[in-house]
Amino acid sequence: MSYLLLTLLLLPLVGSGLLFFWNNKSSKYIALVFGFAQMLIAFYMLGNFDFTPTVDAPLQYEITYPWSNYIKSSVNFGVDGMSMLMVLLTNILVPLIILSSFNDKKGYPNSFYALILLMQFGLLGVFTSLDGLLFYIFWEVTLIPIWFIAGIWGQEDKRIKFTTKFFVYTFVGSLFMLFGLIYVYNQGQAASFALTDLYNAQLSVTEQNFVFWFIFFAFAVKLPVFPFHTWQPDTYTYSPTQGSMLLSGLMLKMAVYGVMRYLLPITPQAIGGVSGEIVIILSVIGIIYGALIAMISTDSKRLIAYSSLSHVGLIVAGIFSSAVVTMRTGLTFEGGLGAMIQSFAHGINVVGLFYCADILYKRFKTRDIRQMGGLAKVAPKFAIVFMIILLGSTGVPLTNGFIGEFILLKSVYSYNFIMTVMAGLTLILAAAYMLRFYGKTMFGKGDDAVLATTKDISSVEFSVLASLSVFVIVLGVYPQPVIEMVTSSIQFIYASMLN
Repeated sequence: MSYLLLTLLLLPLVGSGLLFFWNNKSSKYIALVFGFAQMLIAFYMLGNFDFTPTVDAPLQYEITYPWSNYIKSSVNFGVDGMSMLMVLLTNILVPLIILSSFNDKKGYPNSFYALILLMQFGLLGVFTSLDGLLFYIFWEVTLIPIWFIAGIWGQEDKRIKFTTKFFVYTFVGSLFMLFGLIYVYNQGQAASFALTDLYNAQLSVTEQNFVFWFIFFAFAVKLPVFPFHTWQPDTYTYSPTQGSMLLSGLMLKMAVYGVMRYLLPITPQAIGGVSGEIVIILSVIGIIYGALIAMISTDSKRLIAYSSLSHVGLIVAGIFSSAVVTMRTGLTFEGGLGAMIQSFAHGINVVGLFYCADILYKRFKTRDIRQMGGLAKVAPKFAIVFMIILLGSTGVPLTNGFIGEFILLKSVYSYNFIMTVMAGLTLILAAAYMLRFYGKTMFGKGDDAVLATTKDISSVEFSVLASLSVFVIVLGVYPQPVIEMVTSSIQFIYASMLN
């Protein structure tokens, strides 16, 4: 069955290459066909995925091919529950992101869609790589298309400045990660980039702290974690809507996945000490800081960007709370479990929110929510789907955002009660700024002249938002399949910290 994973990896690369040379009005339809083909393959893989709980979380659909005996690196891909979830998220969102652009008139559309598919190729490589060097290569591959997407099709003249800042931040962070992986490679008995050999490298506590901060810096920038977040609000704001979706819905999930797959098993002693506590403190600061800035933001995209910063802070706090408790008192993996569930939910919700912000911009010709209002009167379909996605983002029970946040807060509670209270503010503040956002745009007093010429959402817009709304509701009502999918692999990750 390894041919399924190989097809999943190569198909977007083939589609990207085809579109680069297909300068035709039909390029968006070709991209959508490739996107939906990827989605079907991913769901077929899910249908054949073995959900049986095991102690060692065996890999499925594994591909192994020798690459370089000199540096002992191989072309090695595989899927466990954790990577399967991220593969699903990627292949659900990419076709919807492509579809969301159908009403837009973009210059060089063939290149635009080719870059989205190239981004998909890089993301899938990150989520399925079982070799440290291969992971780094795909990590860098994703940077190239998103840089061009944000820089060429972004909004306003400022996009070049902020896109360059984003590129420099992430590229420098990636180099630090490479240095850390090379150090672990040289310390391992097998001197290999294979994931299992990196896990088994014999590092002292001092060496683990050194490696931890080198690798974590790359992840902290990509997530982002306070205070490494300064590139994020501007890049999210001035990128085209599809760029913002890719950055927030998928690209930051690479860092969540990287923390779980690489950082926890390689540097457990560092995480169990001061380093882990510092990260938890920074994450909680980010939760509060992001939420407070979102409370006063009047730019719709900037509000969503800071909301994402706040929600990601809770994800990181949960991961490291369980890791610290595991190293000090014994195995607990609920923080990692909550993080993966919430990563999937956040991807769905934030993509929906950015698309809603785009729809609002097209109706009101501004991102300033103070100049919007009354849209529910003339766009009732939009008001309904917008509310569903907004409820998911605020973590209302029976929506997809609830179960993950509940498990994450429970994880933080096992570490420290005060931190739980502070982290829990994200639920209260999120409800405040999201309901303010919705109230001003949907029920505030709008310009009658604008509303008189405004129509409800188109069939394309409704299709994207309705599809996302289905995931919000279904995963909120019945999250058990996702929990069963990832439990074994998450438990294995945390258990490896104790070995």
